[in-house]
Amino acid sequence: MLRLPDHWVWDSWYTRDRDGASHAFFLRASRALLDPQRRHHRATIGHAISTDLRSWRLLPDALTTADSPSWDDLAVWTGCTVNGPDGRWYMFYTGISRAERGLVQRIGLAISDDLVVWHRYGSQPLVEADPAWYELFDPSVWYEQAWRDPWVFPDPGGDGWHMVLTARAAAGAAAGRGVVGHATSHDLLHWTVGPPVSAPAGFGHLEVPQVAVVDGEPILLFCTNAGSSPHRIWVAPGPAVTGPWDVGAARPFADPHLYAPRLVTDVDGGWSVIGFLDGVDGAFVGELSDPVPVRYHPAAGLVARTPGGRTLSSVDSQA
Repeated sequence: MLRLPDHWVWDSWYTRDRDGASHAFFLRASRALLDPQRRHHRATIGHAISTDLRSWRLLPDALTTADSPSWDDLAVWTGCTVNGPDGRWYMFYTGISRAERGLVQRIGLAISDDLVVWHRYGSQPLVEADPAWYELFDPSVWYEQAWRDPWVFPDPGGDGWHMVLTARAAAGAAAGRGVVGHATSHDLLHWTVGPPVSAPAGFGHLEVPQVAVVDGEPILLFCTNAGSSPHRIWVAPGPAVTGPWDVGAARPFADPHLYAPRLVTDVDGGWSVIGFLDGVDGAFVGELSDPVPVRYHPAAGLVARTPGGRTLSSVDSQA
């Protein structure tokens, strides 16, 4: 568990260094704000390291807001970190600006040689929404321009890189336009935006998307707090990690307190999820959970399991 006495912690992502240690990157904002709803426009990217995904040692912050005027001078949000073919580390992140009152989201890049000291790549965003496929900011339709939470992974066939991200389709019912945006690159620096790899299926947005192969099955993990469903964490099937994803067939993952979970390989070699504790007894917690071991069953979806391998029932997993 990662709890900071003076800062709230929420969305997170993970990578392993060459020595096998796990690095957590996470959004953080001061508890002195008092109201946790104010945290979004004060977010910076924190950093911690662990050998077991349970006990964490805090490191210097990885990234903070840029000097004004800039496209990311209000806050920096959720991203991912990958090791490039050149041995450097690439952090893709979301940025919002003061000039646009935080209403338009774009994707940027920072690069590091050691996972500790990060330098922005250029002064302009790296990937922006293409109106040919994606909704741009229109307050009569949605309260923001959704183009955030990039997840980057290598093409399974060795043909460059893929990015999936939170986006909204350019057309359709306003409350259900959420899709998985998609872009591709051959070098991690130059990206081509393409059509979404899912169709609108009634979700307003699909936050912190992540793709992985769990128990032999390609899955898309995402979460949403937009809509009337009591479920917030979802898993959709697909034919490959590159999609397309059948969001209409998504199944919920039952955990009443977690949000923005990430799939990680645990110390036992199995899959777990780590998310942040959101509302507990009506109060925002703002700390990262310990790993929750999981398995995937095509008939049941992603389910919690005990460390010894027993699959928990849906009632157990909500305890």
